[in-house]
Amino acid sequence: MAVAVFARRLIVPTVAVLLAALGPAPPVQARIVVVRVDRTEPFADGASFGTAGAYERVVGVARGEVDPRDPANAGIVNLDRAPRNVRGLVEYETDFFLLRPTNPAKGNGKIVYEVNNRGRKLLFLYFMDATTGGNDPRTAADVGDGLLLRQGYTLAWSGWDPGAPRAAGGLAMEAPVASADGRPIVRTIRDELVSGTRGQPVEVFRLSYEAATLDQAAARLTVRRNEAHPASEVPAGEWAYVDAHSIRLLPAGTRPGPGTIYDFKYPARDPAVLGLGLAATRDFVAFLRYEPGGPAAPNPAGSGIRAVLAVGISQSGRYLRDHIAQGFNRDEAGRRVFDGVLAHISGVGRVFLNAEFGQPARTNTQHEDHLVPENEFPFSSARLADPVTGRSGALLRGDGSDPRLIEVNTSTEYWQKGASLLHTDPLGRRDATLPAGVRAYLVAGTQHGGRAGLTAAPGPCANPRNPHSPSPALRALRVALDRWVSDGVEPPPSRVPSFASRTLVPPDATGFPPIPGVRRVLEVNRLSVFGDWVDPRPDPAKTYRPLVSRVDGDGNEVAGIRLPAIAVPLGTHTGWNVYREPFPDGELCDRDGTFAAFARTRAERLATGDPRPSLEERYGSHAGYVARVDAAAAELERARLLLPEDAERIRAAARRADPLAP
Repeated sequence: MAVAVFARRLIVPTVAVLLAALGPAPPVQARIVVVRVDRTEPFADGASFGTAGAYERVVGVARGEVDPRDPANAGIVNLDRAPRNVRGLVEYETDFFLLRPTNPAKGNGKIVYEVNNRGRKLLFLYFMDATTGGNDPRTAADVGDGLLLRQGYTLAWSGWDPGAPRAAGGLAMEAPVASADGRPIVRTIRDELVSGTRGQPVEVFRLSYEAATLDQAAARLTVRRNEAHPASEVPAGEWAYVDAHSIRLLPAGTRPGPGTIYDFKYPARDPAVLGLGLAATRDFVAFLRYEPGGPAAPNPAGSGIRAVLAVGISQSGRYLRDHIAQGFNRDEAGRRVFDGVLAHISGVGRVFLNAEFGQPARTNTQHEDHLVPENEFPFSSARLADPVTGRSGALLRGDGSDPRLIEVNTSTEYWQKGASLLHTDPLGRRDATLPAGVRAYLVAGTQHGGRAGLTAAPGPCANPRNPHSPSPALRALRVALDRWVSDGVEPPPSRVPSFASRTLVPPDATGFPPIPGVRRVLEVNRLSVFGDWVDPRPDPAKTYRPLVSRVDGDGNEVAGIRLPAIAVPLGTHTGWNVYREPFPDGELCDRDGTFAAFARTRAERLATGDPRPSLEERYGSHAGYVARVDAAAAELERARLLLPEDAERIRAAARRADPLAP
């Protein structure tokens, strides 16, 4: 309740008087002006994490101010239409959460800042093999193997998306609503509504914005089975507003078809100034990094912070790409915000955030949200010319603000997120040379959401899903990023498919074998220019050319980081899958991959017509399998792509379980 009261001050006139008591702000300088720490409490009952010792949780809210006149904020859409306080500044509030060493002297003086994903903390799941905890970590189990705590980092999160759910410890922010000279801004927008693909089936569709009117004549609902099908209009008698924030099909109780696409165009009102999320991250992290704090704004990270490393996973990795490209990695004092960035499973995307009526929770795939403005040239950190738009440029700015950048993607991002365009020209004709401060890696044979604890259950997909985890590679690359930033030790060379190595190919030329029972995919998610997102019209003449990795005779990718489960496989692992009925049959199954186990014996594989050698044929015995795993782990460890503790864990797992046993 206290947090809600704190947040509401943003939208009432008396906030100007309250903040004026803090004294005048320096001209043309955004800053954190108030920090309220709601709770400081022991983490994991005071358990010790290596030499860093015990940790504590710090939970609170920070209030910041942004100057619309400062050139550093000029790119924030509608900032000039936001309400201002008596000093002419625009205010916002952001939730924050820190895990810090109880004794600062035992920490390493560095912050790992995870950009939250739709309010969620994913760091523990993807980098530390946790399977519990979620947004409210309280026990040692919630942080998995505790690697980052054992290494002494302060871990930090803050809100950047006003629409992110706060339930169960989610992180969001409060941003002001833009207006047109005091009048509400109203504009017809488009919501793409789909049931059952990225969540549970629903009867009521939630709208992204409040409808300006409930008059059905001002809105239009259409339906199509998949992206390629023509849309047909849903008559007014077959849908209704539930309220200004939601609609449903009629008669009551009618459920949308699983995976069916409903496009709803309606007059929406009151867009928040979403681009303030970029400034809020910039200013909160810069505050943690550089400011001593004071009575009104104590610094929850303490003093003596030497470096900040950012991590983003999926949507939040796309946020980090946008954060860099839009110039928010330099604060208003000219200081670099993030020293190093690791963006995982982001492809070439950004976030639909800094726009009027933006919808940052959406993500472009072949079937769903395909015409959402996520992918925009420049894709690569290399400076390139784009024949499609006639522009030239690079993701990096080259103005001294750029961080050391590591981009990690799985196979799925090559099929669904255009990841090859990170390291080729826009038309996919030649390799691009990445800047010295950038590395790119493919974790071979892995699906988008790969992490510890997944199973091969097919869900809505036709093929069993891919349970392979990229986490061991992520941990090694995060260590490499720190050494790069802190000590100048360059990370391992990029590992991606390329023209030079003849491993980068069109999706229908991968060499994938005919595996009994496995439905193949021959097309990637095409990226094209489509104009206005409310009334998109893709131009077939303005299309980019994503490519994928060639595969070996087993169907496993030959390029990238081949962790032992791929180098010494028990089956075929891909980054693609297809939907099956009652979902849109044959469409790419969101961001899921495929796993097809090898037969145990030669007789079993011949009985099914499987061309892939059986486990018995390829390894001979359990000892033979263990020897191959040992060698693969040692090679990756030498290349600094696997930490010693992960190498030993993988070897131990191979010794424990005999895959050739009946």
